[in-house]
Amino acid sequence: MSAHEQMRAMLDQLMGTGRDGENNKFKVHFTDPRVCKSFLLACCPHDILAATRMDLGECPKLHDLALRADFENASLKKDYFYDVDAMEHLQNFINECDRRTEQAKRRLADTQEELSAEVAAKLNKVHELAEQIGKKLAQAEKQGAEGNVEESMKTLEEVEEFRKQKSMAEQEYRNSMPASSYQQQKLRVCEVCSAYLGIHDNDRRLADHFGGKLHLGFITIREKLEELKAAVSEKRQKGRMERDRDYAKDERSREWNRSFSERERSRSRERAARRHRSRSNSRNRHRHRSRSRSTERRKHKHHRRSRSKERHRSRETERRHRRDRSREKSKEKTKRSDSRERRHSTSNDKEGSNHED
Repeated sequence: MSAHEQMRAMLDQLMGTGRDGENNKFKVHFTDPRVCKSFLLACCPHDILAATRMDLGECPKLHDLALRADFENASLKKDYFYDVDAMEHLQNFINECDRRTEQAKRRLADTQEELSAEVAAKLNKVHELAEQIGKKLAQAEKQGAEGNVEESMKTLEEVEEFRKQKSMAEQEYRNSMPASSYQQQKLRVCEVCSAYLGIHDNDRRLADHFGGKLHLGFITIREKLEELKAAVSEKRQKGRMERDRDYAKDERSREWNRSFSERERSRSRERAARRHRSRSNSRNRHRHRSRSRSTERRKHKHHRRSRSKERHRSRETERRHRRDRSREKSKEKTKRSDSRERRHSTSNDKEGSNHED
């Protein structure tokens, strides 16, 4: 990769696909199914084991540093749960690696001479000490490269102690079996990367193995897998707690709704009873008022009839009085007319008598 391409990749990694307003070269978003979710989390085995004995080649999915930068920025605001996809990817890869390790162990058991339990235990002790020496040497080299000279020297002192223990273990193993059998190379399979290790491997080869890119790459993958498992388990536990909390909240809400419904039904029954009582009272009052009105109407009608009768009687009385007065007047008139007639006749009689005289 040229210096220009390296600078471009660094800018993509830092600024994402929107650098200078341009789009990424694949014309996709990081949420696209074609994008490798393990790459977005920097744990794709195709990248980690590149240029090793177990190089997997190019990943079938898209890898772009700009997409990873976009994802890292977007994941600050939202959880996309890509750790679940990456965990499943790494788990499948590690399961396949462990399957190959078991196959290699079975092949060694079939090809190598079977040892007694005591001799096998001594051989395993030699292998374990050899692994410790290789790991400590790789650690010392790393510390020296980082400038931690004092820590590197302390680690080398531990290496010397392991070497002494290994020499004693090899002597015990040598004394427990024939010389011809001891000269045969006894192999074992590395539990981390499934590589073959021999009992007669020198410290340099062991240090190269345990400090090599293949072994460290598998350590990185396995550690990342455990980290993802813990993160996913925590999220699932949190999700279960949230679901339980939501369920409890919903249950309280349902209980409150049930109690509220019960209260409402009770209130409705009470309101219905009050309305029934009110209607009964209203009907009673209405009947009482109707009866009162009927009584009043009857009384009023009776009163009107009484008044009408009284008026009629008074009119009859007045008419009788008028008739009586009229009769009396007519009688008086008759009397007066009779008296005038008598007086007139008397006067006529007197005049006649006078004429006669």
